[in-house]
Amino acid sequence: MSLTDKAIAQLRELIRTGALPPGSKLPPEPDLAAQLGLSRNLAREAVKALAVARVLEVRRGDGTYVTSLQPSLLLEGIGGAVELLQGDSAALQDLMEVRRLLEPVATALAATRISDEQLAEVKQHLEAMREARDDVEQLNIHDAAFHRVVIAATGNETLLTLLEGISGRTLRARIWRGLVDAQAASRTLAEHEAIFHALSTRDVLRSQATALLHVSNTEQWLREHLRSDQAPHLR
Repeated sequence: MSLTDKAIAQLRELIRTGALPPGSKLPPEPDLAAQLGLSRNLAREAVKALAVARVLEVRRGDGTYVTSLQPSLLLEGIGGAVELLQGDSAALQDLMEVRRLLEPVATALAATRISDEQLAEVKQHLEAMREARDDVEQLNIHDAAFHRVVIAATGNETLLTLLEGISGRTLRARIWRGLVDAQAASRTLAEHEAIFHALSTRDVLRSQATALLHVSNTEQWLREHLRSDQAPHLR
């Protein structure tokens, strides 16, 4: 490990052990450096690195604070990483595989917890998708919102953040553009309708099965198009 990495590890350990709990203010830089047995420069670099990772928040004129450390904050970088992988076909297939492993089970869990209000919201996005049949941008927006409400119904913030990050706005847009061009949007809309109807009856097994079919079909479509001559068109 470099000296900077060691400094970051020391500061993270203070946070992990609760010596610096969420929301707490760090000591002034000279005091922090002395506490960690570091130079002020290394302490400053460690703070910068953890601020980028959303572990710390630097407030100008006030000081540096430990963030809430909520999963939605700490894991939000996954989405940015996914966007950077858009040109790597193997990575995209890996991401879709992870989505297939997680989303059906999450949808099944949502069937046991989803509220009437959340169901109504899912239905609104489904209807908006039907109306936007030929509008890739709107399809993309409401598709993402549809799945977000479903996964949010699990009450599991970590799961929601992971799946949102894995899906990626750019990847969704690519898929919808290809589906519309190939006139396969109707089939995909029908898959969303099946998910909604399964959730509305709180049918756990059916919810998982319909979500698995939907993600598997999307994964298969992506694999075929990444292998075909149409792959450059998707970029």
